[in-house]
Amino acid sequence: MSIRAVVWDVDDTLFDYSAADRIGMRGQLAAEGLLDTYDSVEQAIVRWRQITDAQWARFSAGETTFQGQRRDRVRVFLGEELSDAEADAWFERYISHYETAWTLFPDVLPALDTLAASHRHAVLSNSSIQVQDRKLRVLGVHDRFEVILCAAELGVSKPEARAFLAACDALELAPHQVAYVGDHPEIDGRGAADAGLLSVWIDRDGVHTVGDAPSGPHRIVSLAELPALLGADTRFGAPSTFG
Repeated sequence: MSIRAVVWDVDDTLFDYSAADRIGMRGQLAAEGLLDTYDSVEQAIVRWRQITDAQWARFSAGETTFQGQRRDRVRVFLGEELSDAEADAWFERYISHYETAWTLFPDVLPALDTLAASHRHAVLSNSSIQVQDRKLRVLGVHDRFEVILCAAELGVSKPEARAFLAACDALELAPHQVAYVGDHPEIDGRGAADAGLLSVWIDRDGVHTVGDAPSGPHRIVSLAELPALLGADTRFGAPSTFG
């Protein structure tokens, strides 16, 4: 049976989150007078991302809320005991800088255009619907997706199989009829494969070798490769050219 739908990750798959986050944090540090606190902007950005990963792990484990992990990111980063209102205000100021840099990767619209007539499309993100719904609207692609699911509302996040299966259920398709495209080799790539979907891991930087790739996902370096992969449906006997 052929692949009938593609479920997409958003951040660093459709949307260049890493670049926007870097630009946003640089602007926030300058606006808040914090540039001299670190040896370099890059050092501050690395610390911000480490804190983000740690707080997101707490959210994924059910130890805090979506808004709670945002507040704690600010508190840990600043090393201050801020009130909820103060932490929210700081994060919103960061968001104002971050949003100025929102952009799709250049290979996104061509891939969506090519697949528009042949496949249904949905989103599954480890974020909140409030964040991703607005982001997809601002980026001009919201109407491309018939289903948008996010971890904060689902109550389960990738790489748990239940997250991927929720997307399949929303599309009323079996997992083997659905492809998932994401940028993280484990959270997206292995998670989707273990849930029974055709897993496509986009490694745009190309820094991983075939030997580094987790078993299960098909590795591509550009979404330009995706239509051929879906058309070939390599899991059912056609030779694959992907690692």
